[in-house]
Amino acid sequence: MTYVKSLQNTLVASLGCAFLLSAAHADQALRMQLTATQVIINDAGKVIYTPVSTAPKGSVIQYKATYSNIINKDIKNLTVVLPIPANMTFTGEASPASAQASIDGKNYADMPLLRKVDSKLVKIPYSEYRTLRWDIKLLPAQKSAAVALNTIIE
Repeated sequence: MTYVKSLQNTLVASLGCAFLLSAAHADQALRMQLTATQVIINDAGKVIYTPVSTAPKGSVIQYKATYSNIINKDIKNLTVVLPIPANMTFTGEASPASAQASIDGKNYADMPLLRKVDSKLVKIPYSEYRTLRWDIKLLPAQKSAAVALNTIIE
């Protein structure tokens, strides 16, 4: 069994750093809640999200960060970043789909990420993705916005 809770704690620590760097102006105005759920498709083909603290290798885990504006003033031009834990592989599924990805945590681009190999552009494997980021143009007063990414436990 893989312990998702420890991964979640690592992700929260990373999120705190990424959040402070990208949104220092809003650090007193926002609350962030991180959840980890296992993504299960039932017999009827319906996707079910189940809270999880442990899961076996190969399980799909969704990390969802909900940012709540707790002041009576809109927050504009907010950038939030979710790192992909080291023993997880990004599945290519992110919400909202406007996420940009990075393989180094510094340079971001729209997905799929591409690199030049023998003068041809090829897709970079999801296993090399390290972080995703979203630009939230406006988070109204007393409202929330959520971002999420799916990973597979290696």
